[in-house]
Amino acid sequence: MEETNELQNAVNEALPNPENVAAEVTENTNTEPATPETPVMPEASENTETHETQEAPVEEAEPEPDYSNNTREELVAAMKELLGMDVQKIKNRVAAIRNRFNELNREVQNAAFEKFIAEGGNKDDYQNENDAVAEEMHRLQDQYRAMRQKHIEELEEQKKRNLEAKQALIEEMRQLIDSEEEQVRTAMDKFNSIQERWKAIGEVPREQMNDLWQNYHFQIEQFFAKLKINRELRALDQKRNLEEKIKLCESAEELIMEPSVTKAFKGLQDLRARWKEVGPVPAEQNEEIWQRFCNAANQIDERRKEYYDQRKEELDNNLLAKQALVDKATELTEKRPESTKEWNDTTAALDELLKVWKTIGPVPREVNEEIWTKFKGMIDKHYSEKKEYFGAIRDEQESNYQKKVDLCLKAEAIAKREDWKKATEELLELQQEWKSIGTTSRKVSEKVWQRFRKACDEFFAKKSEFFAERRTSESENLAQKEAILGELKAHQFGEDREENLAAIKEFQRRWAEVGFVPMAEKDRLHKEFRGEIDRIFEQLKISAREAEETAYRERIKNAGGDARKFVNNEKAELQEKIEKLRSDLSLWENNLGFLASSKQADLLKQEFEKKMQGARQQIALMQAKLRILNEAEKAEKEEQKTEE
Repeated sequence: MEETNELQNAVNEALPNPENVAAEVTENTNTEPATPETPVMPEASENTETHETQEAPVEEAEPEPDYSNNTREELVAAMKELLGMDVQKIKNRVAAIRNRFNELNREVQNAAFEKFIAEGGNKDDYQNENDAVAEEMHRLQDQYRAMRQKHIEELEEQKKRNLEAKQALIEEMRQLIDSEEEQVRTAMDKFNSIQERWKAIGEVPREQMNDLWQNYHFQIEQFFAKLKINRELRALDQKRNLEEKIKLCESAEELIMEPSVTKAFKGLQDLRARWKEVGPVPAEQNEEIWQRFCNAANQIDERRKEYYDQRKEELDNNLLAKQALVDKATELTEKRPESTKEWNDTTAALDELLKVWKTIGPVPREVNEEIWTKFKGMIDKHYSEKKEYFGAIRDEQESNYQKKVDLCLKAEAIAKREDWKKATEELLELQQEWKSIGTTSRKVSEKVWQRFRKACDEFFAKKSEFFAERRTSESENLAQKEAILGELKAHQFGEDREENLAAIKEFQRRWAEVGFVPMAEKDRLHKEFRGEIDRIFEQLKISAREAEETAYRERIKNAGGDARKFVNNEKAELQEKIEKLRSDLSLWENNLGFLASSKQADLLKQEFEKKMQGARQQIALMQAKLRILNEAEKAEKEEQKTEE
């Protein structure tokens, strides 16, 4: 009997790791469907095997540079730069460079052929030859292919090494089964160690994966057969597995209400992985619990599908909107402006189109480059022609005008701000800068000046209005705080300690809710109110710490919602703050040791002592709060135990 009890106790402690794996074999070969996941969107990229899942490493998204304006020489330079990077992270950029280079190279070869024909050559005699730039690009492409091949070979070699490592673990498991180990706990520890090392090893060659996994699971079954786990113990384990899977179902059902589709799907993937790790449940409840989990998972998957469908619709709508901007830009640039005003009007209109373009979201990837190139091409063409038109205009006047327009834009931006001190300084600096700029054309001189002046006047008018309203509000707040202070002084406190604390807390809350008061009265009011509170504490024999502890207990009592989550969050936050304060204390104590004896050093020491004393008081208060949280947690557990 003692030997049986020892076996059961040891297995109960070790079961969460090894039995789950053995149970997974039983569950996968009995009643539960082999592929629980519902179909996912292409972005999920899952690879689920029959017995073991090998997840592909998640690669970072490559940047999408635009090579459409690069020359062949620039593309060769870009290719050389890419070959110095990680070969796994340059595939798309290499393909983009190769496609663009081939396009340019065909143009070069076509030009050479046309030149050959133009010079009287026979097209049948023409031999197409690559120049030095093309040869260099071919050499770089060969180097890239060699790098890719080497990387693939290294991955395969690593898989072979992983296979050898897992085969060694299977042999170690076989030796453990064949050994005469008498202590169940020791055998389970060795078994758990083998399991952990097995999980840590990466992928193996696909052709050996299934046999390897079957062999491994066979050894697990043999191990548990040797331990002679009885039916009652397995039933108990299945009950624990059922409880664990119920929790996973509840977590999946909570994810249905998660606002973030991405976060919900990521959480579901984690729950699916954990589900696979949990062993079998009683056969009569297997289908029911599995369907419950699938129902929640299906709803999350459906939300994700709807999200990506909506996303596609948004991309299509964005494409329509950007096509409309392209049409408008085409209309604006069809006719060449004939005056300065027309040039500026067209420029402003195109700038507005560009601003609107930037506010529109992305379009389908396959047309993004095409539509952007078309839109940007019209804008670039307009600016190129505008530059040619204004070439005859005096550079200095144009430069001065542009500087003043920039100052107008900055002033208009400042006019909308409300950080009065800094904005005022910046606006005054703009005014000084305006004076230092030379003259501009008569046609725009008065207009740009009025624009700048309007922004300045608008800002200072808003500033004056704000401070006028603030002075009125501060006077009203002063009267409110004087009234609260009078009520506090006149309040009669009784013998009930809790009622006194509640009254003091209410006075402090009302005081804190009142806004700013005139600066000249701020310190006086604060000092008088704080002094009255301290006097009342002294009179009622109540410490500030006791008051805060009482308020904290009330806060916990009224937390509502998930009380356990609130307590856990509070404990974690308090412990983090305590560690931070202790670290500061240690630093300050070390610093005190380095200060020499002098008048200035003594003053600094006093300052450090004040900080250290304050930190110790805060630590003591936080530790008291931790005790309050522990008491609340203990009371909740006792209440749950009583209910059970």
